[in-house]
Amino acid sequence: MSSPPERSAAAAPAAAPEKAPRAADAKLTGVSAITLAVIVSCELVLMLDATIMNVALPQIRGGLGFTPAGLSWVTNAFLLAYAGLMLLGGRAGDLLGHRRVFLAGMVLFTAASLLGGLAPSPEVLIVARAAQGLGAALAAPSTLALLTTNFRGGLQAKALGVYSSVTASAMTLGLVLGGVITTALSWRWVLFINVPIGLLAVLIAPRYLAESPRQVGRFDVAGALTSMSGLVAVAFALVRAAEHGWRDPAAFAGLTAGIVLLAAFVLIESRTRQPIMPLRLFADRTRAGAFAVLLLIPMVTMSMQFFIVQFLQQVLRYSPLQAGLAFLPMAVGMLLTAQNASRAIAKFGGKSVALIGVALLTAGVAWLVPITATTGYAAGIAGPLLLAGAGLGLVVVPFNMAIMSTVEPAESGSAAGVLQTAMLTGASLGVAVLSAVYASSIKHDSGSATQPTVQAVAEGMGTAFTVSLTFAAAALLITLLVVKRAGAR
Repeated sequence: MSSPPERSAAAAPAAAPEKAPRAADAKLTGVSAITLAVIVSCELVLMLDATIMNVALPQIRGGLGFTPAGLSWVTNAFLLAYAGLMLLGGRAGDLLGHRRVFLAGMVLFTAASLLGGLAPSPEVLIVARAAQGLGAALAAPSTLALLTTNFRGGLQAKALGVYSSVTASAMTLGLVLGGVITTALSWRWVLFINVPIGLLAVLIAPRYLAESPRQVGRFDVAGALTSMSGLVAVAFALVRAAEHGWRDPAAFAGLTAGIVLLAAFVLIESRTRQPIMPLRLFADRTRAGAFAVLLLIPMVTMSMQFFIVQFLQQVLRYSPLQAGLAFLPMAVGMLLTAQNASRAIAKFGGKSVALIGVALLTAGVAWLVPITATTGYAAGIAGPLLLAGAGLGLVVVPFNMAIMSTVEPAESGSAAGVLQTAMLTGASLGVAVLSAVYASSIKHDSGSATQPTVQAVAEGMGTAFTVSLTFAAAALLITLLVVKRAGAR
């Protein structure tokens, strides 16, 4: 049985969210507009931090002295903590109240952003990024829950539309904003900018956000910790092996520990009464295939961003702002196809649309494989980004439908959480795996991983894109051979 909605003294009756009007009269005015602004702006900031640091990576490397392989932890520390604890964060919101957990997450995220901006060393920045990921894992799952709690009827539909359109632009917007801030100020302000936004949200949220009802249940802490620890151990082993080889005891120990921890996670989930990842979600063939594809696709797209940003700045000598704007073809391709994906599914079927999307993404990666130090933007970068964006716009909708339309309503929250976790996990593992491949390649080609030649950098990225192509090809084969349908039942 759910307990009554919790209301703190700060949530004065006069400032409570407005009652939702009828659908025909739905207008965001007064308190409801402020409520939506708080929710959407916080979700946007959390999502931006997955990509906003990418454009600043060359400056961070030079400023703090990261190695090429170690630089991946600036991205991975955030993504691994975010992915590994997101399901636990969502569960915490159910049991403790989503507003309470949202505020705790925003406080941690804001404090970690300040620490990261002040970081004097690689180690401090990595710790700060991990803490940011933990804060995001607590806050992000509650944003959508708070939106549905605070809005009803036609007003809820309008609020969801605003929420979806804003968050859909986060990936490209993060790259552009990262370029603008790094060029105008410094990479440290990419983190500092979160502080006033976070503080404002923490001050306003208790007054304008109603608390959600709290559920009765228990935390699957063991499942959350073993899954996150296993992913971190595997990522550490990959980075360590890239720098010291697989004969290094620490690399071998990390890989072994990661495998053991992930196996323990599966065992725990099979025996826990209230698991954070119910294994029955993988019983359906199409749904399991869709989860696999949504793990592989971010391995391709996030690593593509990670390396192209560095190629543009290290090889083509683009400024951070130019590097951010260079990703606009990807945004255009995604916008064009995503707007028409639903109509295409209705006409041609979800599986056909998904196949076209994965094929376009695969073609984009294949285009990048022969990259060299003489590759120009127009001929060698813009085209692959356009294809990847167009493919991504066609992939997400049918696979989301394939997953969400095959679960019972009572399990829709778990399915959505596993879907998001799979995509974040794929993004972090993709960067870790391909960074290890890249670091090993440039060390072999130039004899030094700390001062590689421009040609070695380009060839190392070509090797990484070759491995990325195998991930894209695997996603294509799974879509073709495993997934029976990719749409609603």
